[in-house]
Amino acid sequence: MNWKEIISNMDTNTIAQDRKDVLQPVIDYVQNKVDDGKVPVLNYICTHNSRRSQLSQVWGYAAAAFYGIEIVSYSGGVEVTAFNERAVREVVDCGFEVSIKDPNGDNPIYEVRFDDHVAPLMMFSKVFDDKANSVRPFAAIMTCGHADENCPFIPDAEARLAVRYEDPKAFDDTDKEAEMYHVRSMQIAQEMKYVFSSIQKK
Repeated sequence: MNWKEIISNMDTNTIAQDRKDVLQPVIDYVQNKVDDGKVPVLNYICTHNSRRSQLSQVWGYAAAAFYGIEIVSYSGGVEVTAFNERAVREVVDCGFEVSIKDPNGDNPIYEVRFDDHVAPLMMFSKVFDDKANSVRPFAAIMTCGHADENCPFIPDAEARLAVRYEDPKAFDDTDKEAEMYHVRSMQIAQEMKYVFSSIQKK
C-alpha cells in the first residue's frame, strides 16, 4: 500500500473529540493562510528531531498534497541527533521512496520522494532554526512535551501550537518496536488527514 492509499482509506471519524480540539488551532492557522492567499509554513518541532517531528513533517506534507493544498513542511529540534533509522524504515514501509543523498556521518540527509507531482523532502536532524528551515514566518507545531516546555521562545514563530505525541522510542529494541512505530505513524497520518481535509480551498 502506498501513502495515497493509506490516506484515502483512513477514517477520521474515529479521532476522539479531545484530539480534534487539539488539532483545531492547526486547522485555523492553515485556513487563515489559505484565505489570505498565502502558503502555510509548518515547522514540526521535537527535542531531537528524530522520530515524531520527522514523521509529522512527512505526513503533514503528504496529507496537504493529497488534498491539493500547498504548504511548506519542515521540522527541527532543540538538539541535533539523526533521523532515527526506525522512523526511516516506517516511512519506507508506508510506500514512500527514501534514499540517502548525503551520508553526512551520524546524521545522514535523506530524500523522501512522493511521486512525480509532489516535490521531495530533504530530511535530517537539525535545530528548528537551521538554515534549511529558511521560510519565515511559520507555525511551530510542538510534537513533544519536552521541546514545548524547554523552548519558551521560538523566533519567527507567529503561532505556537501543541500537538503532542507519545514517543515510540520507548519501544526501541523490544519485540513491539516495529508495531509501535507504525501505530504512532498512523496516528500522525490520520490526524494530518483530518487537518487538511478540513481546509476549504478558495
